[in-house]
Amino acid sequence: MKKTGKISFRILLVIIAIVLLAIAGLYITGNGYIFPAVRYTLLKGHSTTHIDDHPDFKNHVIQAGTPQFWELHENYNRVQLSDTLRKELEDFRSIGFAIFQDGKLLYEEYWDGYSDESLTNSYSMAKTVTTMLVGKAIEQGYIQSLDQAITDFIPEFLNDSLGRLCTVGDLSAMCSGFDWTENYYSPFNPTTEAYFGNDIERMLLKRKFTGRPGGHFNYLSANTQLLAIVLKRATGKNPADYLSEEFWQPMGMEHNALWSLSRGLEKTFCCIHSNVRDFAKLGQLLLQQGNWNGQQLLDSAFVERMVTPRKASFEPDEPQKYGYSVWIDEVHQPNFYALLGHLGQRVIVIPEENLVIVRLGKTADKRPLGRGHLDTDNYYFVDEVMGMLR
Repeated sequence: MKKTGKISFRILLVIIAIVLLAIAGLYITGNGYIFPAVRYTLLKGHSTTHIDDHPDFKNHVIQAGTPQFWELHENYNRVQLSDTLRKELEDFRSIGFAIFQDGKLLYEEYWDGYSDESLTNSYSMAKTVTTMLVGKAIEQGYIQSLDQAITDFIPEFLNDSLGRLCTVGDLSAMCSGFDWTENYYSPFNPTTEAYFGNDIERMLLKRKFTGRPGGHFNYLSANTQLLAIVLKRATGKNPADYLSEEFWQPMGMEHNALWSLSRGLEKTFCCIHSNVRDFAKLGQLLLQQGNWNGQQLLDSAFVERMVTPRKASFEPDEPQKYGYSVWIDEVHQPNFYALLGHLGQRVIVIPEENLVIVRLGKTADKRPLGRGHLDTDNYYFVDEVMGMLR
């Protein structure tokens, strides 16, 4: 028995040693982010990140000013969700859904204890906000134009023959040629490292460009995160502070928001934590060509560029395209464009109907993507809401 006990103890020591070596190896190879990723996802019962994860990260506050509350439509909450739309919203764990028509709040509903004050993760809707900040920085002279080389701000890429060709607009339009794999469920990929790692700027600046910038559309979160570096170096301001000064306060957002950080830098590819009503104002600002209560907060020509497909980056027969950090569909009737985020976060703008639709939630319907890049769930929401209003 004593001999058996000694053997068992030795086996245990070997197992502990192997585990410790494996942990050390992950950190040495730069994969230490795996541990927070496991803690934040699997150990909390999630297969991916979750919309309420801002307490798990450090955040900069996006300060609101004097609130401007949405005017209620004369038919506020008198329209009814169809049975099919309600089922869709509830089956996929929506936490908030709202419709805004003619600049007024027409309908809103919340589930699972959430309200119009709840802060949840925007995910990639933040990409659109980041490009809005780029537009403001161009207007204020911090950045020359979308055609300016990123090496004017990120000289670390001067020795990269392809990186020298990349422009600010190439990043915003998702055609940079940067070396990146976009995956939200695998732990061993750069997107997961960007989300859970502790130094996103260092991580990005170690990577290279592998394709010629300005080519075909390739959706990469790294592009928008590189814009964070451009913005911070160009303006000398944190993106959260810049957003507060130029949009959040002038637009009278109802609540402070949060922007999650990686070693002090906002994760601009994701992670603005706000609410249905304030997210809707971002769509409304684009719908109004950058004008808010008579004040031109964002140049109308820049807004037009944002919501116009960069057609050279797509095949002619692709129905759903991308402008500058905005998803666009010019085939579906009515036409629309959208801010989209992981797990089905969305702000859909339908210009000809003067409509903004917002859906926030915990999971997304896995509808077939079809031939385009824009998930067809947008068609569903647009068609259902149009049916409600007819």
